[in-house]
Amino acid sequence: MTDHDREPDSDDTPRLQIDRPYSGETGTEERLALNRTGSFEWDLDARTLDIDAAGLLVFGVDQEEFTPDPGVLVGLLEPAERDRLELAIDEAITGGHSSYSVHFQVPRKNGTHQWTHVQARILRSADGRAHRVIGVVRDATAEVTHSAFVLDLEKRRQRQTSIVERTTSAMSRAVTVSDVTATLTGPSGLAMLGADGLALGLVEDTSLNVIAVSGVAPENIIELGSGKLDPQFPLADTVLSGRPRFVSSIAGLLRRYPALEPYTDQLKFRAAAYLPLVAQARSLGALALFYCERTAFNADERNLCLGLAAIVAQSLQRATLFDEEREFATGLQSAMLPRRIQEIEGGEIAVRYHAAWSGRQVGGDWYDVIALPKNRFGVVVGDVEGHDTHAAAIMGQLRIALRAYAGEGHPPATVLARASRFLAELDTDRFATCTYAQVDLPSGTVRAVRAGHFGPLIRHMDGRVSYPQTRGGLPLGISTDFGDEEYPETRLDLVPGETLVLYTDGLVEEPGADIDSGVEALIHEVSTGPASAQALADHLSNRLRERWGAGDDVALLVLRRSPGPGSPRAPRLHQYIHQADPEGLSDARSIVRQALQDWNMAELADDAELVTGELLVNVLLHTEGGAVLTLEVLPEPVRRVRLSVQDRSSAWPRRRNPGETATSGRGLLLLDAVAICWGIEPHGEGKAVWCEIGPATPPTSGPLAAATATATQPHESAEASETRDPSEPTEERR
Repeated sequence: MTDHDREPDSDDTPRLQIDRPYSGETGTEERLALNRTGSFEWDLDARTLDIDAAGLLVFGVDQEEFTPDPGVLVGLLEPAERDRLELAIDEAITGGHSSYSVHFQVPRKNGTHQWTHVQARILRSADGRAHRVIGVVRDATAEVTHSAFVLDLEKRRQRQTSIVERTTSAMSRAVTVSDVTATLTGPSGLAMLGADGLALGLVEDTSLNVIAVSGVAPENIIELGSGKLDPQFPLADTVLSGRPRFVSSIAGLLRRYPALEPYTDQLKFRAAAYLPLVAQARSLGALALFYCERTAFNADERNLCLGLAAIVAQSLQRATLFDEEREFATGLQSAMLPRRIQEIEGGEIAVRYHAAWSGRQVGGDWYDVIALPKNRFGVVVGDVEGHDTHAAAIMGQLRIALRAYAGEGHPPATVLARASRFLAELDTDRFATCTYAQVDLPSGTVRAVRAGHFGPLIRHMDGRVSYPQTRGGLPLGISTDFGDEEYPETRLDLVPGETLVLYTDGLVEEPGADIDSGVEALIHEVSTGPASAQALADHLSNRLRERWGAGDDVALLVLRRSPGPGSPRAPRLHQYIHQADPEGLSDARSIVRQALQDWNMAELADDAELVTGELLVNVLLHTEGGAVLTLEVLPEPVRRVRLSVQDRSSAWPRRRNPGETATSGRGLLLLDAVAICWGIEPHGEGKAVWCEIGPATPPTSGPLAAATATATQPHESAEASETRDPSEPTEERR
């Protein structure tokens, strides 16, 4: 027998001996045998199996032991493999297939398993019935093993590629050092890195500060390694040496770092990689990755760890630079904004500023509270275009200039006109928007102007929020360039307990949504928020920034006039109607009706709406300003509402007796017919016409009876007003 005839496998495998003279050429049967490939013919009708010697060799069966019974070879297989082979053959024969191919394992005498491959063709009669199967059987162990190795290698490479891609993607979104540590220690941080634990330390001067620990990392030991760089501990040693350390066993770790021996019971990992973090030749710190199952690091795994360390180092370098720039920028921003807000008598002011999450977290939004002559003060909220240090620098200059102009006692329109001129003279391409108001809390008078900005909101005592029609002009800087520095003034009135809210667009802008939806959301939160100015400012900041995100700067100012005695005990409505607002009268009538319905007093809505229209029309037609409408419920048990319309005219109305064809002069007659009592009283710069609507029968006893009797006295004064000197100014009323 030649060397070619000898089977190179283990001694328990039968050897194939070919008994024919050697001719110098290898025949087909010999070539198949040398490749451990045999042939077979299976007669399905006779139920016999004919297999050559090479085929028997594949199954490890001697020729003397073989019988033509197909069950002999099939019986060598383990039950699971036998069932799988029989199922594949049965499906091919009964399914009308012309061939089949199947891999299965044959147990060897030495306890191993040999992968075997059968490929056969099914011969059928004219009617399609299978009667013979012919095919080959071969030893496929090397092929399958190689395929498994290749598949495993490919699987490991795919896993490593996935780890790098996930880590790169996650680190690219980390802006600050806190973001980097949060990404590494978050719920998916360890899975992203393919590790069971990690520790991250950064170099600060000559010390090592461990800023992140997760998973099976021995936290107590790592904390011992913080502080001064000490080569007795692996993390610090990695930083000092600048070389990675791959530890395949705890024993090897302890031999290199004996200082860890007292803490052996805390080492819950089996292998570790200590990796230096270096970016642009600068040592930033070290990253340790811990593994519970791995006991060695091959070349690919070491390269993977070094690649992960490079990604983390680049992210940390970028994040550290960002934090340093942000610290500088936020310091600049803090210096530009007022350090403290003065306390005011008769009210409460709260301010909030929130920087955008992007960029350097600095921008051009600002707020200010300015002391003015005669115990008044100014409030302003504004926004310089841009979100960078240039915007912050312009904002600081503009804020100081506006404060100076306001402090000189100029009216609001002049303050904004001069501020616009100042911004234009800075020779910058930035513009600014703002809302400025002078406030006199004792009288509740607010004189507001706008420069391309949102108008203020007013929250009334009953929680209702109004959006007064506040006239405005062009943004600061632009108005000067266009030669239009007109900023018309709007007078608003705050009654005790009401709140004024000024804000910038960052509080109401939702990405991809209309700005009106953001304003509606703000109005809802103002209405449902707490009454205190400080609490309301926190409520708005938290709820709306949580809803929109923090993509833009936010400046917020909340001013609340202190509640008057007894005002929380009964509902109250307060509305300003501007003379130039054509829809103000209709809105006021609707608001009065809706308020009475909300207060369960709908039976008074018709009369109140009629009186509201009469009194407001008189003011809007016969005076040069707007009107302040107040509707309140008198304390129980009086089931009445008191309606008052205030204006700035000093002329009192006079009741007339219009003829049948007259088109005016019936306003006071209607008021007298509808109201239980009414009157006129001086009020600040002008007067107020008031009336009470409700049941005609007042209480007959108790303190409210006296109050009701007193309330009728102004009615008499109104009658007496008709007898005043005709030379005194009067107003013609409908």
